[in-house]
Amino acid sequence: MDAFPPAPASPKANALRLEAALQLLQQSGVALPETRQSDPAAWLQAVLDGLCELSSRDALTGLANRRQFELALAREVDRVARAGESALVLMIDIDHFKKVNDTHGHPAGDQVLRAVGQALHECIRPMDTVARFGGEEFAMILPNCPPAFGQTVAERVRNQVNSRPVKVAPGADVTVTVSIGGAYAPQWVRSSAPLWIERADQQLYRAKSEGRNRACLEMPPVSLVSAEEKGLLFGHSQFQDPE
Repeated sequence: MDAFPPAPASPKANALRLEAALQLLQQSGVALPETRQSDPAAWLQAVLDGLCELSSRDALTGLANRRQFELALAREVDRVARAGESALVLMIDIDHFKKVNDTHGHPAGDQVLRAVGQALHECIRPMDTVARFGGEEFAMILPNCPPAFGQTVAERVRNQVNSRPVKVAPGADVTVTVSIGGAYAPQWVRSSAPLWIERADQQLYRAKSEGRNRACLEMPPVSLVSAEEKGLLFGHSQFQDPE
């Protein structure tokens, strides 16, 4: 069908004024179940689920958006503090992106963003999160990534992008490079997501200043925490798993 059928013809459904939401879901290619008459509650839940999905995704690349990334990062900060496992954040910025827009136009820039997003998505594990952070900047959360492997992982991400020229016009390919900055969350420490991102950004600035197309990581300090201090962390968790 070319359009979503109208919402269930009941006073409550009409009071919700779902027309704009349905148009948005249709434009985004979200399919709704055919249960609106037999099971209005399930149909309405599908509408809400579709809107939540759209609100967490970047429209151009299909990756998680900044809002979803920051929520995932806050959860990871909490998990690292409670469990003491290593976790790496990578901030990834496309080099000389303005030159692509100025030379080939903004549609070419959009094509580069989509291609980079796809390349980054192919680098992650199911447990990882990759997002478009804003503009030409992307970000990754990599749980359970030991410090010994951090530089190797970052280089793999960088090479994945660099090895894929992007066709921006007939006969015109653009070789894309990225600069990457990374930082580990402090283990057994109740840090914050903004501070974690700031530390990764500092490494990104270093990668840019050292010539771009490279990855710079801040390695975590070695710290010893007593069993008593570890136990205290569990009492202050906003995301602690239920019993």
